Order: sequence, then C-alpha cells, then structure tokens
Amino acid sequence: QVQVVESGGALVNTGDSLRLSCTASGSSFSRYTMGWFRQAPGKEREFVAADRWNTINTYYTEYADSVKGRFTVSRDNAKNMLYLQMNTLKPEDTAVYYCAVGPPGRRGSASLEYNYWGQGTQVTVSS
Repeated sequence: QVQVVESGGALVNTGDSLRLSCTASGSSFSRYTMGWFRQAPGKEREFVAADRWNTINTYYTEYADSVKGRFTVSRDNAKNMLYLQMNTLKPEDTAVYYCAVGPPGRRGSASLEYNYWGQGTQVTVSS
C-alpha cells in the first residue's frame, strides 16, 4: 500500500504562481509513474501532468495542452516528493488537484493507469 499526500493548495489571484507538493511512501519511488490530475466542480477529473521513469535513468514528462508552458512537474527522489509548479494561473485552473502513483512503464495520462491517489488539495484562482 502506497500512501499519497498532497499539499500546497491555496486561494490565489489570476497571474499568480503556486507550487503543489506530493509525498508518496515506498522504496521504489524513483521508478513510479507519477501524475497530477484535477477536478473542477461539476466536471470530470482531468489529466494535468505526468512524470515517468525511463529505462535509461531519465524521466519523461507530459502535460495537458491547457497547462503546457505554464505548469512544470518535477520530482525529488531522495525525499519521495513530486512537485507541480504552476505559473500564470487562470480562474479556469480552479479545481481540486490530485496526486497519483502508478507502476513503471505507464504513459501516465489516463487515470486508469494509477493505483494510488491522494485526498486532493484545493486550488482556487480568483479573478
């Protein structure tokens, strides 16, 4: 069982920046496929970003078109931490953001690829 905990959500203004953090338990963190998803009120959960391990000890990142160029996902394997740096925030970024953990080898853009989820952290962007 992997425990996943997000933090960092807040109420911010349009154009502000915010960094979300996620910690996941387990000794294989460096090889997990890690993802960020979000769910706005009345909408389905959607993919935001993924970070997955490659066999040559590098990581591949992928982003939803709506956040590409504004959001950056990164990880610190020594701390079992995943981050989502969000810049130039917009009101449409308002949602509960979830961190997810999946096995190695997954592309990471679909929620079905993940086995463990955090409880979510609220991000509200005021106009």
